[in-house]
Amino acid sequence: MTKKKLLTLSLAAALALSATSASVYASPTNAVSEKVHVNQKSKTADLITGHLTVPSNKAAKEIVFTYLEKQETLYKTGKGSAAGFKVVSETKDELGMTNVKVQQMFKGVPVFGSVISATVNKEGVLTAVSGTLVPELFNKASLKKGATVKPAAAAATALADLKANIGDDVAIDKQIGPKLTIYVDGGVPKYAYSAEFQFLYPTPGNYQYFIDAKTGKVLDSFNQMHEAKPTNGVTAPTGTNATATGKGVLGDTKSFNTTLNSNGSYLVDKTRGGGIFTYDASNRTRLPGTLWLDADNAYNAAYDAAAVDAHAYAAETYDYYKEQHNRNSYDGNGAQLISTVHYGRSYNNAFWNGTQMVYGDGDGVQFTSLSGGLDVIAHELTHAVTDTTADLIYQNESGAINESMSDIFGTIVEYHANNNPDWLIGEDIYTPGTAGDALRSMADPTLNGDPDHYSKRYTGTGDNGGVHINSGISNKAAYLLANGGTHYGVSVTAIGNDKTADIFYRTLTQYLTPSSNYSHYRASTIQAATDLYGASSAEVASVKAAFSAVGVN
Repeated sequence: MTKKKLLTLSLAAALALSATSASVYASPTNAVSEKVHVNQKSKTADLITGHLTVPSNKAAKEIVFTYLEKQETLYKTGKGSAAGFKVVSETKDELGMTNVKVQQMFKGVPVFGSVISATVNKEGVLTAVSGTLVPELFNKASLKKGATVKPAAAAATALADLKANIGDDVAIDKQIGPKLTIYVDGGVPKYAYSAEFQFLYPTPGNYQYFIDAKTGKVLDSFNQMHEAKPTNGVTAPTGTNATATGKGVLGDTKSFNTTLNSNGSYLVDKTRGGGIFTYDASNRTRLPGTLWLDADNAYNAAYDAAAVDAHAYAAETYDYYKEQHNRNSYDGNGAQLISTVHYGRSYNNAFWNGTQMVYGDGDGVQFTSLSGGLDVIAHELTHAVTDTTADLIYQNESGAINESMSDIFGTIVEYHANNNPDWLIGEDIYTPGTAGDALRSMADPTLNGDPDHYSKRYTGTGDNGGVHINSGISNKAAYLLANGGTHYGVSVTAIGNDKTADIFYRTLTQYLTPSSNYSHYRASTIQAATDLYGASSAEVASVKAAFSAVGVN
């Protein structure tokens, strides 16, 4: 029997015998050895690890493509020109490994949410393939014929539905698409048009729509405010770099970088990546507003406070990712960090709109100026990191993982900056008249009505399928991993904040994919810890215990 046939049969046997993972094929040095994780929910292989190929001098993407082609029986992608993959990104990580993310294609059309994240080590060995593909597209009657609805008609249908739900007065600032894609609707893959609508009035939103390309009906829609694709374009003023001081929302004095010229002092920091820019919306709802200009480089007026914090905390978030993970801004390529404060009147929210950060002043009762919380700023900017790495779909379990990653790193950045750190989210800006409360507690998510165990998860359609609610499950796991404790009878040994952050960062950037659910999340985090500390390490044991403690097995 040839090695290829043996490998294929071994993989099939592993899938049949195990609902978690199984050793597939042990072999001598420089030969193939594999372990397959089968997703608890989907019952499909979503993580294959080990020495998946022999050492090679070929390009990483070529190694990945060759492997996927050989595994068409496992993934059921089929042979021929109809099946294919497109490289989304290729990066090197802190261990010297190359990560290649590839998009599944069918007849030249991308399959929504179907991305594989593959890792090739320094010896040219493929060590991990993470993610799932939509199988047997070549055999689906629903894809035998292409689109019959015109793109313009699909866009009109989506816009009409948006107006029916948001209001006829919705003012679209930007429309992306419609673009033809393959969308899995209730288990059936269909040709669909994908379209995005970004707007600020009557309420900020960035809605993703999928319109059936044959019937013209709305298949799905959701607000993906944190997942719009970033663009840059701000031009920095000429001038010299300077350091200024000012008082923040909570009255604390801090220093930050500015740009000086004959006009005065601009809240522009040109020393970090592509620059950090802070704007004033002047209580209007137009973005980005006016670039903040001060006469004397001393920002001590009450109106300055929101801008001081937005500017300084954006720098602290940038510094954390650069110093701890060697990441140059949220995209890894020095993207500009743009913030606007004093947005709207008494606006009780902050958001990343895909291009920049936006902060309301709050109404003074539910919130004070939302830029006054470092964990809030780091939370929102981590959504941008997620968008440019795992690109977790902002819906259902993948959306809950997306939200939790932002909570995790919002907290970690707070500890890194030693800014009155704790495991609460938004405590500095939430209900200023009430001490000790917060938007969420990672130590005890149930304090805010969120689940702390997978068995307690929300399964309704509200909150985009529970993206904020079910983030409590992952938040509790992260808290236990860093701090230790016993939960639901499972004891977890603490590994500290730094190791916890390193593991979750690697999980996010190397192994999670757009459609990851909690089962894949657990397997991915275990693999990230294995990469960093070894399969038999105490850290891996703690990761397994932390996820078991919250019911994710």
